[in-house]
Amino acid sequence: MIKVTATEVKNNFGKYIRLAAKEDIIITKNSKEVGRLTSMQKEYEDDGMDSVFREGSTAYSFETKKISYEKFLEIRKKSDEHERLEYIDGEIYYLASPKITHQQILYDLAVIFYNWFKGKKCTPAIAPFDIELQRSAKKRNMVQPDLMVICDLDEKTGEDGFYKGVPTLVVEVISKSSRGHDYIKKMDLYMECGVQEYWIVDPENQEIHTYLFKDKNLAKNKAYTFKDQIKSLYFEDFSLTL
Repeated sequence: MIKVTATEVKNNFGKYIRLAAKEDIIITKNSKEVGRLTSMQKEYEDDGMDSVFREGSTAYSFETKKISYEKFLEIRKKSDEHERLEYIDGEIYYLASPKITHQQILYDLAVIFYNWFKGKKCTPAIAPFDIELQRSAKKRNMVQPDLMVICDLDEKTGEDGFYKGVPTLVVEVISKSSRGHDYIKKMDLYMECGVQEYWIVDPENQEIHTYLFKDKNLAKNKAYTFKDQIKSLYFEDFSLTL
C-alpha cells in the first residue's frame, strides 16, 4: 500500500494508474485519507473468475463470471435495441439512461465540435456509437463514448458500414454512478489503446479535465471550470466555453 497526496496523483495520474494495478494507492489531502485507487482489472480466461455485470451502481449489479468478447456480442444481439451496453476487460456494463443536464451539456459540446471541425479532416460523432478497442488480439473491448473526434473515418470504415479505428479525442460526461468508471477504468483503456486526448466533463462540480496521452502514458493534463476557456491539448487552436 502506498500513500500519496492528491496533488501528486493529479500531476502524475498515469503513473499511479499503473501502480494501482499492483497495489492500492491511498490518496491524502491535508494529511487526511480522502480516497483510494485500487485495481479493477485482472487477467481473465473465457471461463474465468467471478465478476459483476453493472450499470455503474451496485443497485444494478449481479454476480456472474467474466465472459468472452464473442459471448458479449451474442448478448448484445439479443438485447433490446434501445439498451446501451459496454464491454470492458471481460465485464458488461449496462449504461443508465442519461439525465437532462447530461444531455444538455452533450448537445452543447456536439454543436461546438461540429461547427469547429466542419470542413476539416476529422469528424465528430456522438453516442450511441460503438468503438472497439484492443488491449491485445485476445483482449477486445466495446465502448460507447458520449462524444468523440475521428480522424481516419474513410480509411477505417469497414464493408459493414461500422467504424473500425480508434478516435483521436474522446469526451465522457460523467455522473455520480459512473465517476470511478470514467476516471479509472475508461481512462486506462483509452490511454492503452491509442486515444490521443480524453476529456472528462463533470456537471456536478462544473469542471472539465483534459488529458493528453503519449506512448500509452499520461503526457499532460489540465483542469478547467465551466467559466474558463477550455483548450484542446491535441488540436491546436481548438478551444471552447460552456
